[in-house]
Amino acid sequence: MADNVPALAVTGATGALGGAVARMLAEAGVRQRLLARHTARLPELPNTPVFAASYLDRPQAVSALRGVHTLFMVSAAESPHRVEDHCTFVDAAVDAGVQHIVYTSFMGAAPDAVFTLARDHAATEEYIASSQGLEHTFLRDCLYQDVLPTFVQPDGVMRGPAGEGSFAPVARRDVARTAVKILLSPEQHRNRAYTLTGPAELSMEEVAGILSRATGTPVRYQAETYDEAVASRMKSGAARWQAEAWASSYQAIAAGQLAPASPDIERLTGIAPLGFEDYLQQTRN
Repeated sequence: MADNVPALAVTGATGALGGAVARMLAEAGVRQRLLARHTARLPELPNTPVFAASYLDRPQAVSALRGVHTLFMVSAAESPHRVEDHCTFVDAAVDAGVQHIVYTSFMGAAPDAVFTLARDHAATEEYIASSQGLEHTFLRDCLYQDVLPTFVQPDGVMRGPAGEGSFAPVARRDVARTAVKILLSPEQHRNRAYTLTGPAELSMEEVAGILSRATGTPVRYQAETYDEAVASRMKSGAARWQAEAWASSYQAIAAGQLAPASPDIERLTGIAPLGFEDYLQQTRN
């Protein structure tokens, strides 16, 4: 086991990103503890204790975090009260004596970001940075390559108000291995923010073309107005806040807020991130 790494806790390990980070840390022989609301859904890893902890339950989270130096905090599921839940958990971390939070934020996080959920991330970043005694590292991820195939509707069309803008989507596994690199030596990344993207900027038309080649099924992009995008997603059953968030993610592409591609992943890890076509090829093999 790697004994020279400060005591680690990982949240979100029932999900794709947190689970990948937990597995990579285990493979590196790093001691960690996994926190989740539903511990039965956590991956079974050798010598890895699990603790029940909810972002909403401050006393429970304090108990789960006692003795932890560095916390990998995966952002909570999208909801209208996500910032409040994040702040409750950050308060618990401070109460428990956590020294350093590595938080999964979003590219271009700012109070006035076009993408409404990036505003939530900015508020969380500000709260973490202003919490006494806490050091931080913010991982500002672009949209995940992993989810782009789900943007294709049953008729083979991707619709949204992205205009002719471009963005630099990143493979979740590249975010995970970058996070692990930071968690292994958090003191080198104190109070830093990194933008994690893929290697290239793509328009939605280019994404559609790559998906067409990779799947052998025609995919095309069709521009929508913001109002059309919100209406179509609400018709599918989304709440208004969620429909507005999804539509605004496309608007952020149109506004250029999810570009340019960043060198941070390669600079931090020494390995270039996957391009979207390479990612699709690897997932098919």
